[in-house]
Amino acid sequence: MERRKTRRVRRAAGAAVALALLFAGAATVASARGDGDGAGAGDARVPGASSADAGFARDMAVHHQQAVEMSFIVRDRTDDEDVRRLAYDIANTQANQRGMLLGWLDLWELPKVAPGGEQPMAWMADTGGTGHGGHGSGGSEAGSGADGVLMAGMASRSELARLNRLDGERAEVFFLQLMTDHHKGGVAMAEACASLCSVPAEQRLARGMVEGQQSELGLMRDMLAEREAEPRP
Repeated sequence: MERRKTRRVRRAAGAAVALALLFAGAATVASARGDGDGAGAGDARVPGASSADAGFARDMAVHHQQAVEMSFIVRDRTDDEDVRRLAYDIANTQANQRGMLLGWLDLWELPKVAPGGEQPMAWMADTGGTGHGGHGSGGSEAGSGADGVLMAGMASRSELARLNRLDGERAEVFFLQLMTDHHKGGVAMAEACASLCSVPAEQRLARGMVEGQQSELGLMRDMLAEREAEPRP
């Protein structure tokens, strides 16, 4: 069966991505602490509260939290080994990255909530801001808070509720579609940080996110095709 045929390739690719992210994460934390060429809490390059660096850290922490939530949901809704492994990898990677982002905000002594009621993704104004995204939940509604949608690619509350009601292959397909949208929004945000952020360590983390999530996008596209489904338009 085609699913079995590609399983070994997936395991090797997933292990390689996870290992790369592990080493990148260790270097990133050291750099943000001031042990490398990044900005520490006492460094002159510490970003301001309204900077792209702070905005990305705040917004991506929220974005990642939903990916972790969706991953744990689907692990309880299916027994498929490949989907459960993917969900675990996403949850583990994004929870660790979220910890880095929130840790930087603490190091920089910056708030974890946008100042002055600033909208999510406002720091991306120079790149088109909320224009990034894919499906409706991550496109024109991004940043509006409609049905819980705050940023590009994020699932709505009703979509999360639907995922919680599905089982088996139906849950697998919907999860892969939701996570595909989520990754597309995340990649757009990370690409913006790679261009707009000023802290080298954060730029490196953002580039690592782009690489890792683009790899997972290809994997999820293949997994959807195996289930005779495809990403949402």
